[in-house]
Amino acid sequence: MNEGYERKKQPELVRRALIDSAARLAIECGLQAVTVQAVADAAGVTKGGLFHHFPNKDKLIDAVLKDQLDKFDAVIEATLAQDDDSYGCFTRAYVIANLSMAEYAPALESTCIALLTDPVARRHWADWLRARLKRHHATDAAPELEIVRYAADGVWLADLQQVPADLRIERDALRKRLLAMATMRPK
Repeated sequence: MNEGYERKKQPELVRRALIDSAARLAIECGLQAVTVQAVADAAGVTKGGLFHHFPNKDKLIDAVLKDQLDKFDAVIEATLAQDDDSYGCFTRAYVIANLSMAEYAPALESTCIALLTDPVARRHWADWLRARLKRHHATDAAPELEIVRYAADGVWLADLQQVPADLRIERDALRKRLLAMATMRPK
């Protein structure tokens, strides 16, 4: 009879710990620090345990990106729920989510370099954005709103590049201006 301790299997908790550990490593040390061994150690599992959930490092990174994008999407949904579905509602939510990303999805900034270099990550982002733009076509199809979204992407890129504060417009002022632009319907 085996009287040793047996850990209860909780696959969803292990998967969550692996994703969170990979995200934390990416934030603290950069994406290059996200190795199979480092993530397994940080999550308190064996490499075999990691491979049970993710067949390779790329699938783990994909899961981290999807998790962070889901958080981004949740902020957009919460912001939309407080909006009146008027002209520019998605663009305003996009600006708010983009400019506050570090608060709710810090790993997205660290892992988003993949959005610039990885074809699968770019396709995932493009699919998400395409679906959002289709869903909000009636309120957010104006070219002026596309410019506002591109400006918000520029803020994201400046964050990613860690552009010094003295070279940037004050964030709250920039946010207010972009939100105002996303409210003004062109004549």
